[in-house]
Amino acid sequence: MADYVVHREIDARGSACPGPLMELIRALKAAEKGQVVAVLSTDQGSKVDIPEWVEKAGHKLLATEEDGEATRFVVEKAR
Repeated sequence: MADYVVHREIDARGSACPGPLMELIRALKAAEKGQVVAVLSTDQGSKVDIPEWVEKAGHKLLATEEDGEATRFVVEKAR
């Protein structure tokens, strides 16, 4: 069982790179510090792009989960 609560879930399945990452960035900008945002992506590039961006931006990647053909990235806003 996860020890976090997802405040917003984004379904970016079918969106090509950099769409899922841009959706995540928009959602994190609107979120408050400590809130958790999840994004579902079928774009294979997201598996590299999203974790790299999360680290560079200083946020926390809480989970990366395979969900059928999609990958679910769970991110906590750090600041």
